[in-house]
Amino acid sequence: MGATETIARFALGMGSTMVPEPILHEGKRCIINYLAVALYASADPSMKILTGLFEEEGGNPQATIIGSDMRTSLQNAALANGYLAHLEDYDDTHFPTVIHPSAPTIPAAMAVGERLNATGLEVLVATVLGVEVCCRIGLSVHPHHYDAGWHITGTCGVFGSVVATGRLLGLDEGQMVNALGIAGTQAAGVRETFGSMSKPFHAGRSAQSGLLAGLLAVRGFTSTPTILEGRRGFATVLSTASDMGKVTEALGERWELPNNGLKPYACGVVSHPLIDAMITFRNTHGVKAEDVHAITAKVQPLVLELMDWKHPRIGLEGKFSHQHSMAVGLVDGGAFPAQYTDDRVKDPIIIALREMITATVDPEMPEDAAEVTVMLKDGRSITEKVDHATGAPENPLSDHQLEDKFRNLACRVLLKERAEKLLSMLWRIDEADDIGEIMALVRP
Repeated sequence: MGATETIARFALGMGSTMVPEPILHEGKRCIINYLAVALYASADPSMKILTGLFEEEGGNPQATIIGSDMRTSLQNAALANGYLAHLEDYDDTHFPTVIHPSAPTIPAAMAVGERLNATGLEVLVATVLGVEVCCRIGLSVHPHHYDAGWHITGTCGVFGSVVATGRLLGLDEGQMVNALGIAGTQAAGVRETFGSMSKPFHAGRSAQSGLLAGLLAVRGFTSTPTILEGRRGFATVLSTASDMGKVTEALGERWELPNNGLKPYACGVVSHPLIDAMITFRNTHGVKAEDVHAITAKVQPLVLELMDWKHPRIGLEGKFSHQHSMAVGLVDGGAFPAQYTDDRVKDPIIIALREMITATVDPEMPEDAAEVTVMLKDGRSITEKVDHATGAPENPLSDHQLEDKFRNLACRVLLKERAEKLLSMLWRIDEADDIGEIMALVRP
């Protein structure tokens, strides 16, 4: 049996009682985190571009756009909510693939679930299975696919979206195989767009494309039965090397979800250990920007590959500058959405501090580790080594920290009482008779 058919059987055959409770709990954490960042992002002016287009074109009001009173078509809702989930780069990251699996997966599950009046448990399980498949397919082409310039969230995200969609639509095995093929042939997204609106657009399109694939497959639309493993399939065409065994090995027994970290900072994840170090310099050692002569860092190769942008021009570019992220970590004591505005990247103090930062690659350094040394004007030097960044699987955000993150973000658009009610319901999503009860609360 090929990888595509194996995935189809897994997606349809895994009963809700077969998913371990700790995995369901991680699924709840993903949904809470997803809605927090999407609610915050819903106030971003760029959303008017998407909603303006939707209003112009029209669409049956079948699903909710998060943070608004607008209901639109399933595809539009998936596109908009996937975009919102990744706009602040504050969502989640699977290690080591650096996929952000919730952003393409959950919007499709939520849209279809709302349309079908699905239970919270059905949406939760669909989410967990979609994330699992998305991450496993990413592992099968890691790191070659990403190194070639593909944005792995955009490309592998369609498989998370289609699995969640197909599960909720009740596809049979043949339909699910076709849906995977329809989704896979839409896989797209290149890293050249990082630092622009087109990066979160990849997540939105992945959510939309996977959902569309399920909607077509249930109506009889066909595709290849070997989209993953075929001679001209996803893995062969989009990666210089692959291992389909990583897709299917111990499927349903060993889970990837525990390797998915929730972000504490609103920027590229490979800079997170650097930010941790800078915050330690500030809070533990009392270092201030005016004390600094120079800063050096030993980093994982992806830091310079992805985030070597010393002087970003706009806030979105700042999210891909390890220099900016380190500077605000020292000056502000954090790297939250407020640290990645157009005004903040132009601040003279931050610009001066960015100039002082240099980094060298250590090929043996893990993705969640870094070593930073600050040389002070008084001649002293202080070194901090971060073995596992905050939010990484080995150093995860606690449920309490996640709740704080949710409140801080959600209350940008929701009244406190409404946000607290939503948070309570999300922890008990598996008890909800209709996911619509939850979606009603994401409207301001």
